[in-house]
Amino acid sequence: MIVTIRTTMGRENMVLEALSVKIDKRKSPIKSLFRTEDLRGYIFVEGDPDEVDGLIKNVQHVRGIVARDVSLEELEKFLVPEKQHIQLEIGDVVEIIGSPFKGEKAKITRVDEMKNDITVELLEVAIPIPVTIPAASVRLHKKKE
Repeated sequence: MIVTIRTTMGRENMVLEALSVKIDKRKSPIKSLFRTEDLRGYIFVEGDPDEVDGLIKNVQHVRGIVARDVSLEELEKFLVPEKQHIQLEIGDVVEIIGSPFKGEKAKITRVDEMKNDITVELLEVAIPIPVTIPAASVRLHKKKE
């Protein structure tokens, strides 16, 4: 069974490390520990829920166990990396949906398919500054004409 543990956001790796040390010390029958980049504030533990409950006691940055069961099929999309083909082109106008510039509209000035990154210039600023962001953190607003 896969148990979801809620953690302090940004502290997932610290919790994984602490749990890993506890598992080694106790020789616990936990099968695996993992986290995904997409689900911040959560880690997943494969093992007996009662064992996991005892394991997380007194671990810093653990906020509790999510009561809902999670299947491997639900997590598979986070575990298997998908190589996305960039369908954005230079001149397209996009809306930024991630990063500190969330909600801003920008024009694409460069596309790096190897890194899956794009360079954009924000449209509603006094001085356009090029910003490189992951292509996955934008949504197409308008194709170039």
